[in-house]
Amino acid sequence: MTPNLYTQADRNIRKTWLLMSSFLIVVIGIGWLFSYIYQSPGILFFAVIFSILMNVVSYWYSDKIVLSLHKAKLATREDNLDLWNALENLSITAGLPMPRLYVVEDASPNAFATGRDKDHAVICVTTGLLRILNKNELEGVVAHELSHIGNRDILISTVAVVLAGFVALLSDFFLRSRLFGGRGRNNQAQGVVIIAGIVLAILAPIAATLIQLAISRRREFLADSSGALLTRFPE
Repeated sequence: MTPNLYTQADRNIRKTWLLMSSFLIVVIGIGWLFSYIYQSPGILFFAVIFSILMNVVSYWYSDKIVLSLHKAKLATREDNLDLWNALENLSITAGLPMPRLYVVEDASPNAFATGRDKDHAVICVTTGLLRILNKNELEGVVAHELSHIGNRDILISTVAVVLAGFVALLSDFFLRSRLFGGRGRNNQAQGVVIIAGIVLAILAPIAATLIQLAISRRREFLADSSGALLTRFPE
């Protein structure tokens, strides 16, 4: 493993902080708009506090939440020898701590990595994947998921999903709300603010989803490249 395989990860982390800052501005903007229309500063306060809590929870407990949702079971070396050996060998090659390994009872061939960092990472595969892949193919999948950990994609993905979901939640609440009657404002100004709020509420989740998809596509390409370097077998 060359020592500069994951050097791009540092640049991507900086982009992640930029993304988080951008989303935070959007969240504060929506919260301010709510508080302006409803003449209630508490709405902005709630939006900021709620977004911080969501980020903290997703950062510390994202792996446990995902594993619980998928009903994943901790894998053992005795029951999953090929998978275990592939992960152990590739972790050594990548210079990463061996992630915890889980298996999900699911006929669909799938695999994913989760966790907040390389020291708290998890790789999970489905039984459907184990049934249809040979050793070389299984090694390729493991290398891809391990590359997500080495490239710090698991943190980036969590941040993108949580922030996009939070913006969508606020926007949906905005669109469903009927309490547009702010006090102390003339009707024309109030109408402009309401229209701006509706436009923002419609566009915000769309933009959040597009950013999330763009991040996913770019990170997948990087994981493929890193995985090929890990296995020394690009095919």
